[in-house]
Amino acid sequence: MEELKEYLDYLRVQRNLSPATLAAYERDLTHFLDFAWEQLELLDRPQRLQEVDKYLLRDYLAYLAREGYARSSMARRLASIRGFSRFLFAKGLVDRDFALAVNTPKQPKTVPETMNMAEIKAFLEGSMPGRTEALRARNRAIFELLYATGIRLSELVGLDVDDLDPAHHYVRVLGKGRKERIVPVGEYAMASLHNYCQNYRGQLLGGKESSALFLNAQGERITPRGVQYLIEKCCRLLELHKRITPHTFRHTFATHLLDRGADLRSIQELLGHASLSTTQVYTKVTRSHLKSVYNRAHPRA
Repeated sequence: MEELKEYLDYLRVQRNLSPATLAAYERDLTHFLDFAWEQLELLDRPQRLQEVDKYLLRDYLAYLAREGYARSSMARRLASIRGFSRFLFAKGLVDRDFALAVNTPKQPKTVPETMNMAEIKAFLEGSMPGRTEALRARNRAIFELLYATGIRLSELVGLDVDDLDPAHHYVRVLGKGRKERIVPVGEYAMASLHNYCQNYRGQLLGGKESSALFLNAQGERITPRGVQYLIEKCCRLLELHKRITPHTFRHTFATHLLDRGADLRSIQELLGHASLSTTQVYTKVTRSHLKSVYNRAHPRA
C-alpha cells in the first residue's frame, strides 16, 4: 500500500527509527490493514482507508483479545495504528483521525524481575560457560558490562571497539531512536573488557576484520540470540532456577542504584529513557523489596 510505504519512509527519515523498529511498525500495521480489508469486504464496503473508522479499530482490538494477545501487545499495536492514523489525517489522506477516540487497553501493573546480589555474583564471579578461554573471557565481559551499565541487548550487540573509552571509563551507546548517550563503566567491568580486548578478541577474530566489540566463535558480531543463549547456558551451569534474560540485568542495574540512593533523574539518563514515568516503575520494585524486608523482620508485621 502506497500510504503505508509513505508513512514508513517518514518514520525512517524524519523520526530516524532503527530498522528493527521500522520492521515492527510494518508488521503491526500490515496485520491491522489485512483485518480491516477483510472486515470491509464482509460489510460490502470499499476497501480504502477512508472507510476505516473507530468502530473497525475497536473490532480489531476485540479480535486480538479473543486470540489471546497480551494487553501489552495490544497497546503496542494500537500505538502503531495511532501514529499511522495521525499521519494520514495530517497529510489529508483521510478526513478524520479514526484512532483518536479509541482508548488504550488498561495495562496490568507488573514489577520487573531482578536479581539479588548473590545471583549477580554467581554470574560475575562463578563458573563461566564457554568452550575456550577466549569465549569465557568474552562472556564475563558481557555480563560485567550488562550489570555495570544497564544497556539494552540491542545496544550491547551494536557496540564497536571504538565506542569504548578506557581512559575515562565510558562507553558510547546508540539507543532507541538512534539517540547517542555516554554511560560510565565501573572498574570491574572495564578490567574484564580490557582483558577480553587485549588477550582474547584477536583469537576470536581469527585473521578477520571487524569493528564489533563482542564477537562469536566465528569471528563475527555476536547476535542478540547468541547473548540470550549464553545467559540461558550460564543459568543451567550455575543452577539458577529463575528466568533471567539480558533485560533482567537492566532491571537489576536500575533497582540496585535506586536502593543505594541514586535519584530517578540520573537513572533515567543512564538507562536512556525518554520519559521519567518509564523509570518510575523501579520505585515499585524498591517498595516491594522494603515490604518483604519489613514482613520478615518486624515482630508484628
